[in-house]
Amino acid sequence: MNYAEIKYNDIANGIGVRTSLFVSGCTHHCKECFNPMTWDFAYGKVFNKEVEDAIIESLKPAYISGLTMLGGEPMEPFNQEALLPFYKRVRSECPGKTIWIYSGYTWEQLNDPTFTRAYTPFTSEILSLADILVDGEFVLEKKSLGLRFRGSSNQRIIDVPATLAAGEIVLSEYSNR
Repeated sequence: MNYAEIKYNDIANGIGVRTSLFVSGCTHHCKECFNPMTWDFAYGKVFNKEVEDAIIESLKPAYISGLTMLGGEPMEPFNQEALLPFYKRVRSECPGKTIWIYSGYTWEQLNDPTFTRAYTPFTSEILSLADILVDGEFVLEKKSLGLRFRGSSNQRIIDVPATLAAGEIVLSEYSNR
């Protein structure tokens, strides 16, 4: 797997100060995507142990709230397999840090075993490690600059642990801000 960029001390992609990893590879190709170079799975640099180590170290200071995964598309099947061990490391080595995942796939698609464009043997475990899923493709016609943490009104900010516990989608408290 490749990645396009790492933003340390990012305050735009989730609550608090975060480290954000923009992975490469996306098959959505949303109209007026803000990051079209990341559609190419070969774009950027190789995501390896040294990169993982640097991100883990960046998450350790008390002022860092957590990790945000964007892209590209972190939930592309090719990326899921590479990222699952990394998410486990974050949970193990950085207790108390939150994990936000931005995906153009919806919650329903990610949880549908027949939707093989997104669902893999890794999907459920990845979601179980996440705190927030911002789901849904960016839709230009629904773009709104007044939305916090998302670009278009069709996208949802899902509280993943509450959703898994309830068995139905629970929107995050950040959805109304």
